Amino acid sequence: MKKPLFFLFSFLIIFSCSTRKKKSDSTFMKGFFTYYNTLFNSKEALETELRNRDKSHKDNFYAPYIQLLTYEEDASLLNDLNNGNSADNPGFGNQQMGPPSPNSNSNNSSKSATVLQISEAKALKAIEKYSVLKNGVEKNKKMFDAHIILAQSRIYQNKPLESLDALNYIFTHMSKDKRLPLAKIYEAFAYSKMENYYKANELFLALKQNKIKKNYRKMASLYYSEMLLKNGKRELAVDELENAYALNKNKKIRSRISFLRGQILANLGKNEEARESFVTAYKNANDFEFEVKSQVEIAKTFNGKDDDYEGAKKYLENISKKGTYVSRKNEFYYALGLMANKAGKPDEAKEFFAQSLKEKISDPQIRGLDYYEIGKAYFEKDDYLSAGAYYDSALVVMNYQPTKILLQEQSGNIKKLTANYYLIKKNDSILSLAKMTEAEKEAYFQKYIDGIRAKEAIELAKQKSEERSKGFDTGDYSANSIFNTSAQASFADNPGSSSKGFYFANQNAVSRGESDFKRTWGDRSLIDNWRTSARVNTLQDLKNEALGNTSTKDPRRLETAFYIEKIPTDGSAILALKKQRDTASLGLGRMFDSYFGNTKLATKTLYDLVDVKPEDDVKLQALYQIFSMNYEKNPESAERAKAMIISDFPYSSYAEYVKNPKNANFSQSSADVEKTYAEAFELYQQEKFEESKKVIEMALEKYPKDGLVPKFALLNAFDTGKTSGKEIMILQLEQIALNYSKTSEGLKAKEMLKYLKSDITIEKTDDNGAVISDKPVQQTTTIDQPVTDPNGGTEVRGIPSNSQKIGPPELKNRPKSPTNN
Repeated sequence: MKKPLFFLFSFLIIFSCSTRKKKSDSTFMKGFFTYYNTLFNSKEALETELRNRDKSHKDNFYAPYIQLLTYEEDASLLNDLNNGNSADNPGFGNQQMGPPSPNSNSNNSSKSATVLQISEAKALKAIEKYSVLKNGVEKNKKMFDAHIILAQSRIYQNKPLESLDALNYIFTHMSKDKRLPLAKIYEAFAYSKMENYYKANELFLALKQNKIKKNYRKMASLYYSEMLLKNGKRELAVDELENAYALNKNKKIRSRISFLRGQILANLGKNEEARESFVTAYKNANDFEFEVKSQVEIAKTFNGKDDDYEGAKKYLENISKKGTYVSRKNEFYYALGLMANKAGKPDEAKEFFAQSLKEKISDPQIRGLDYYEIGKAYFEKDDYLSAGAYYDSALVVMNYQPTKILLQEQSGNIKKLTANYYLIKKNDSILSLAKMTEAEKEAYFQKYIDGIRAKEAIELAKQKSEERSKGFDTGDYSANSIFNTSAQASFADNPGSSSKGFYFANQNAVSRGESDFKRTWGDRSLIDNWRTSARVNTLQDLKNEALGNTSTKDPRRLETAFYIEKIPTDGSAILALKKQRDTASLGLGRMFDSYFGNTKLATKTLYDLVDVKPEDDVKLQALYQIFSMNYEKNPESAERAKAMIISDFPYSSYAEYVKNPKNANFSQSSADVEKTYAEAFELYQQEKFEESKKVIEMALEKYPKDGLVPKFALLNAFDTGKTSGKEIMILQLEQIALNYSKTSEGLKAKEMLKYLKSDITIEKTDDNGAVISDKPVQQTTTIDQPVTDPNGGTEVRGIPSNSQKIGPPELKNRPKSPTNN
């Protein structure tokens, strides 16, 4: 005890005898006042903001990737700084800090901004008041903390450029500070916030190459992982996350690292590795929500071919019955449904999704996904109305906007498709009935009526059976029996009366009341004004409505005449129904391809339309659609359409298109092709136009991707002009201008079209050149014998001699690298 007292006494004597007095403006006192007067308040404000963000942070497990950091560690680190540990624990290097979470749902966002502004203002005040700058070097070491806090508060306000200003002070005036790597980490982070990933990557790599403290390496690895992911470098992000996992021993952050890594691997199609990562996330999780979501993600990585479906199913079913997991049964059933689908068991999957809907809701998004999966199963079976109904239900409960927006678009497309689909079905049925003889109609509807009678008999028997099973119709109609209508207690009567008893205490009375209500009112939603509200429609009701079938029991529903008299007999009415159906079929085929990418079903639908012989304009559009969808990927499917267009519509621009569709992959031409073109051009000059056309057609069929294809097409247009006239030539030139717009041939075609589509004004004159009439006569240009100019080109008669040459190109004018864009 004496020794410590002696040393303390000695220290006080020496300190009091010092010749240098501790003035208030000395470096020592400035550092002291920096922390306890101003910087403390700045850190307190920042700490408050970080804690609020951490409390309000909610992970979005339906985004492609979760946010890696949640800021809880930041607040604990600031406590260390408040306790004066910044010398041993430099800056904020012991813990991980991150940007504001986009998923944060703070209840006082405007207040949060104010807190950050306070932190920024206090840091600036500390810098202004207590900075000790001598010969370009900052002597007050607390200025490092002040500028770091200033940089952070600005980053969290989404002002990364301003945060760089704060950090630059450190690099300029505190370049020998041991905590400099911390400033470099925040500099790299600020650049990544500015989406300058190249600069951020340079800084992070430099930090990795230098020997820095482990605390800094922990922090840098987390920021670097997120930067790589935002930059789209997923494989590198996976590697860096593995490094971050090794560096960070905290179980919570390890769980988040593993979960994020699993999400990236799953998106890369590496299901086995992703599953291992999700299992690690589950083992390290200290949050119930994370445990459940990890199990769901593990189920998503199930491989239907190689994995043990029964074993995985048994595991999930067992875990859903344990302890607190019972409250998340709906999520486990959803996961089981996904697994069943991948195992090729769609019926079992549908049962799991339906069971998930029956359980208590723990996550609205999961409920929406249940509806979506059931709807998708209907959609794959071409039951569009059912699919649309389930998609609409999904949209009501889903809360993740990106998924909701995509589903909204698909639901809208289904509604458009459904309208056409059921219109076609309805009109097809009517047209089929219209073709029947009277006897066939009688037999058809008699069979339909027999079906109605059988169905109604079954429903009646079922109703009576239900009433008997509930205790009704016992034959006891005594005065004391509840089946005696005169003695029954109504709800309007005194329900508390001991003589009649409380209505809802008698289960038989309640059951009978429910049956009577449904029989009178049908299914009703529990809403205000239920008497006047619409009855809840079933899927079958919706289908009947789309097909024009009424659910009302008409008194004449059992008479064949009731149905036969509705069938149109007028020819114009039948023709209108057919045209309406054909137009809807054309639209349906286009929708299958454009909305859902189902080219196979679109092709079948359009070929079915062609087979029923629609009007020519509808038929041509259908054939063109088939060809344009299939000519590159499925040439066999396109060949029939091509042949029909050429044979049935030879003088249309569609015929020219299918002969030589737009192709962007032309190769260099060979000597054989050049020789063929020279032969076709020579035949043209000899006025052997038909022979020239045959050579061209053979060349286009044999060399569809050759570099001389545009020249062949243009020469073919000139041949056509000589044999078939101006109108057909214009059609071919239009197609050339469209297909080869950026080639010299495409430009020539456009130039020719200007002249061929324009009218030239001429005046009638006599033999002496005198004008006969003052009124100009419009005369269109004609394709006449070409005139060869001194340069070897050709011109069409009637075009001014000073115009650009528009004849077919000779081979010597061929560009070196012909392309078609």
